[in-house]
Amino acid sequence: MNRSLTLFASCPKGIEGQLLQELKSLGAEQARETVAGVSFEGSLEVAYRCCLWSRLANRILYRLSQFTVDTGDQLYQGVAAIDWSEHLTHNQTLRVDCRGEAKEINNTHFGALKVKDAIVDQIREKSGQRPSIERNQPDIRVNVLLSKGQGTISIDLSGVSLHQRGYRKEAGAAPLKENLAAAILNRAGWSAMSSGGHLVDPMCGAGTLLIEAALIAADIAPGLDRDYFGFIGWLGHDTALWDTMVTEAGNRRKTGLANCNVDIQGYEADADVIRRAQANIQRAGLKDFIKVSHAELATLKQSEPTHNSGLLITNPPYGERLGEEASLIYLYQYLGRVMKEQFVGWRGAVLTGNPELGKRMGIRARKQYRYFNGTLPTRLLMFEVAEEWFVDASRRDTPQNADSQAPVAALTPGAQMFANRLRKNRRQLAKWVKQQDLQCYRLYDADMPEYAVAIDIYGDWVCVQEYQAPKSVDVNRAAERLRELMSAIPQALEIDSNKIVFKERQRQTGKQQYQRRDTAGQQFEVKEHGCRLLINLKDYLDTGLFLDHRPMRRRIASEAKGKSFLNLFCYTAAVTVHAAKGGATSSVSVDLSPTYLEWARKNLSLNGFSDRHQLVQADCMEWIRNNQQQFDLIFIDPPTFSNSKRMEGVFDVQEDHSELIENAMRVLAPGGVLYFSNNFRRFKLDASLPEHFVIEDISRQTLDRDFARNGKIHRCWKITRSQPNIWSS
Repeated sequence: MNRSLTLFASCPKGIEGQLLQELKSLGAEQARETVAGVSFEGSLEVAYRCCLWSRLANRILYRLSQFTVDTGDQLYQGVAAIDWSEHLTHNQTLRVDCRGEAKEINNTHFGALKVKDAIVDQIREKSGQRPSIERNQPDIRVNVLLSKGQGTISIDLSGVSLHQRGYRKEAGAAPLKENLAAAILNRAGWSAMSSGGHLVDPMCGAGTLLIEAALIAADIAPGLDRDYFGFIGWLGHDTALWDTMVTEAGNRRKTGLANCNVDIQGYEADADVIRRAQANIQRAGLKDFIKVSHAELATLKQSEPTHNSGLLITNPPYGERLGEEASLIYLYQYLGRVMKEQFVGWRGAVLTGNPELGKRMGIRARKQYRYFNGTLPTRLLMFEVAEEWFVDASRRDTPQNADSQAPVAALTPGAQMFANRLRKNRRQLAKWVKQQDLQCYRLYDADMPEYAVAIDIYGDWVCVQEYQAPKSVDVNRAAERLRELMSAIPQALEIDSNKIVFKERQRQTGKQQYQRRDTAGQQFEVKEHGCRLLINLKDYLDTGLFLDHRPMRRRIASEAKGKSFLNLFCYTAAVTVHAAKGGATSSVSVDLSPTYLEWARKNLSLNGFSDRHQLVQADCMEWIRNNQQQFDLIFIDPPTFSNSKRMEGVFDVQEDHSELIENAMRVLAPGGVLYFSNNFRRFKLDASLPEHFVIEDISRQTLDRDFARNGKIHRCWKITRSQPNIWSS
């Protein structure tokens, strides 16, 4: 068949212009861009070449006829006017796909049925027999488009969408289609960079971007490994011509692989997804050209820091589900931070369904392109990773106080005495704070009994917590002392009064422990031993970070490398962040509060850690009773008391700790360690527990210098097994 065919290539919306240029390079003539595709003219050889080599098209359709359609009868007659004996015989199989609608046809199933009847009736009238219907791989696939009063009948030469290359049998939760991956690689300029180039995908998923990049670099036809096309059973198929083109493509692949000199690397936090990526790469025959590693964004570094140019390209999560976007802000911030620290001089390309998240990266996008990932509108953000494009992306939302700065007044003798104590404490802690590189620490803890407050430093903020005064203390005198200390703090610490947050700490019972104090919702970032953590000074009694547990977090980080970690009653998962930073291979953090779990998700994202570190909303007692997974390292810091409406009954640490510890030890892996802590002043460890386990009171080891004078702020035990696991029945 040497005559020119009228053809149409469909594609995802947004890549029509790129497809137009690609088809022209494959021999298309009179090519014209339309919505979600390109119409063109070409020989059968051109049609075959497009099926074999197009990286961007969904389907290649050979148009047979176009006619006016308003009714089902008109559709039937228009299809019956085509000589179907040129395309299939009675002993072949058929499938009809119908899209769109006409004046009296508003059901695609009805439209497909009319077309099928017209074809079958014509062939049966001529041969006495009718072709069969086949859904999966028919000999011929007929495409019907009803639009604007016109019916267009085509043969689908591709059979199934051309984005299905054959290598991807398994995909992740939100797979990127292969032709969209190829489009964004094309837009990012990878074709020009691929000779000896470097490419990194820090969140590679099932490896689609990596594989498409390697196919481009090695000059491999994307359709070469497909075992089915729509033209294979078509009577117009030229087997000799097709075989020649496949042979040519095979030779080009051999040459391309022999000359391919690229460094393509992908990283993924989920071990199961990595295995899928490796299987896809193996099927594509590209295992020698692509390296994928099981790693978090937090650990991403150039394999060869000397590479001063390359392409970092990725399709990170979009935050489509409610509650995800807040935590993804920090993931995008971290991605931008990694790019600025590790990939200066490189080009960046980030496909996102939420451009506002892209603004959090701290790098101005030099260009943006619109694409559709399925039905979801997305933007491809193009970056030059160079200092002139860097901006401040922190956008920290810091607590604000409506009170204006009060004029400096002379201090009363009591206030002056309190100010002197604060200065003395700060002077004594200064060297240690600097050595430990701390932003958050306790400066004062009721050192002077008449001034019964705790004062904590959070960066350039001060949090004052007043302890509930005994009933014997005169209310007026207590209020006067509070005014004295609040007047002393700005002068003693040389800060503005609007940087001071005041809370009254009372004895907590029942649901009071989790009651909200404010609704400002303002969080800001602090650093601790290399971890970034979010603080909220106003909304709750606690700030999101228990300062007294700093040594425990440090210990967990030092012991976590290569281990699985469990954090029960995880709160905002600050301990989990330290475990992940220390090299924990995986973690599970359990808490009943969705508010704190969302906070935990933000903390993990802020540090470049993903859902590999699992967050579970559950009653911790119930969860640990039913859990069967083993852990190498466990941390439990339960509340003294809880009667949340989300749980059955109540939790009392004194009554329930024995069962809690026994269940936790049941899932502790051989050689593992459980750390148990609580801050109930009258707590007594169940005397039966040391009969079964090795228990060491390490409370004094878990207090830093700023809590040295308050040795009872918490108790902590290290628990291990002294014999085989008797609890694993």
